[in-house]
Amino acid sequence: MNRYHSTVNAIRFPRRFLLSLAVSLAVSSISPAARAQAPTNVPSLPSLGDTSREALSPIIERKLGEEIMRDIRFNRDYLDDPPIIDYLNNLGNTLVTARPGARGEANYDYFFFAVRDPMLNAFALPGGFIGVHSALLLAAQSESELASVLSHEIGHVAQRHIARQLGEQKTDALIPLAAMVLAALVAKDSPDAAMGVMMGGQGVAIQRQLNFGREAEREADRVGFQIMGAAGYETSGMVAFFQRMQNATKMYDTSMPWLMSHPLTTERIADIQARIREAPYRQRVDALDFFLVRSRARVLQDQSTKGYAQSEEFFRNQMAQQSRHEIAAGQYGMAFLALQRDDYKGAQSWLDKARVTVERPPAPGAFSSPLPKGIAESVLAYTSLEIKVDQEKNPEVLAQAIVEGEQAHARYPLSRGIAWQYADALIKGGKPEQAERFLRDQIQQYRSEPELQDLLAQAYSKMGKIALQHIALAESYALLGGTMAALDQLQLARKSSDASFYEQAVIDAREREWQAKRREAMGEKGKDKDFGSASFRVSAGTTGAGSGAGAGTGTGAAKDDPFGRNGNKAERDCADVTRPAWEPSGSRSDPLQRRDPFSATARNCR
Repeated sequence: MNRYHSTVNAIRFPRRFLLSLAVSLAVSSISPAARAQAPTNVPSLPSLGDTSREALSPIIERKLGEEIMRDIRFNRDYLDDPPIIDYLNNLGNTLVTARPGARGEANYDYFFFAVRDPMLNAFALPGGFIGVHSALLLAAQSESELASVLSHEIGHVAQRHIARQLGEQKTDALIPLAAMVLAALVAKDSPDAAMGVMMGGQGVAIQRQLNFGREAEREADRVGFQIMGAAGYETSGMVAFFQRMQNATKMYDTSMPWLMSHPLTTERIADIQARIREAPYRQRVDALDFFLVRSRARVLQDQSTKGYAQSEEFFRNQMAQQSRHEIAAGQYGMAFLALQRDDYKGAQSWLDKARVTVERPPAPGAFSSPLPKGIAESVLAYTSLEIKVDQEKNPEVLAQAIVEGEQAHARYPLSRGIAWQYADALIKGGKPEQAERFLRDQIQQYRSEPELQDLLAQAYSKMGKIALQHIALAESYALLGGTMAALDQLQLARKSSDASFYEQAVIDAREREWQAKRREAMGEKGKDKDFGSASFRVSAGTTGAGSGAGAGTGTGAAKDDPFGRNGNKAERDCADVTRPAWEPSGSRSDPLQRRDPFSATARNCR
């Protein structure tokens, strides 16, 4: 069975167990069946998470999820692509809204993201973080099929399966102990019987865990079924998708279901199909944004020369089809592919063709319903900005990007990618003061975005405000979990000749806060030091050339210092981190260098 392959540093018990359990809730485990059309008269399942409070509270569960996400974001296979992230979160939160109580008493802000991986898989982390493999995004042939995967994972989070299984583990741990006591009593008369009792106790504990896993999957299926119906998606397409996934991964049911961690596929298909029969037929037309995002994911999935050639062939075949969705997606894919190849003229030409296709009315006399777009227009606007901002040596194009960015932001104020591209255009276009005002306003609304702090630091660098530049960098590092690097930036800001009295006060306040956070983190590590080694690996299945999310920070980095700067040599090697060079990283999936905003030396330190 395919699993999510990841390497995570120093997340000791119970964090180690939580990550491995999050992995075990992956969607490849959902098996080739799932849920379908939800009848409106199906009663909502109760939330069963309260019994797990003693094992893991919702607040702690969220904090653990945030820690794991910090590791994932530093992995090179994390797709830090704004249109993909915007689309997944728009779709995911639509599903969450359809499920009253899905956010829990801690009012989780769900976050959906993608990772580059060739396996058909998805996974849920503690606290409402849900990841999707790029291969799964490409394999889904309709938006409803993708929604079925997300609904299943939302079901795991809403029912707090991670916390509940942790509670079950505590109970099951007593069974082998009781078996050992019983074995000691019978060992004198029959050593063989004693050994059998001990092995039997271990077997019972393992079987209970397998039973819990199967029940959790059934429950996630039923909750996902209800979510799909309430959100208005065509859940009958879910069976076809999971059958396709089963064929692709050669996962067939066995004759020993009691030894499986998930129910038999045939059983799950039968359960969902029985529910579909009781529901009225519902059809949903896929929005254009689903096709555009899949085109971006296809290019980002394999960025080798061979991968680009295969993507180009796929897009040309796609443009030969009759559907306007497919034609527009193929043209958009060619535009994004040309951008990866630094062919700006070709990228703009293909993008213009895609826009014409989207806006073209149906042929006279042809029956055609309006083309649903979703967030497709904002995706097209972002790509247009992306093409222009990348041409930073062309002042005329940058001036056009500034005008276009202002208009796009006014039209799509909730698009984070457009906001970042607009600010980047202002900085590269020689308007850092305007960029500063815009970014400060954005930071008031989105305080947890390190991208805004990175861009603000660039603006201050252009303005010659060294102290504020280092303060902004410190804020960015702190948001990314790099407490030590943030404190280093504060020291540089304090020594800057242009630091005012007010800025010194800000530095003092931030330093006290982050020092306290670092001491707290070190204290937690001291409590956990007896529970295992400094690193561990969860691996069951191959993920291709790159490792899974969470593998990017190495196995020995401290949790409060993901850049590996605690050692003396590391500190010397990473000295350039304190002097941002804003060198381009060459990463098209990260056009603003949000994860690699510094020199090559600094990137090695990450």
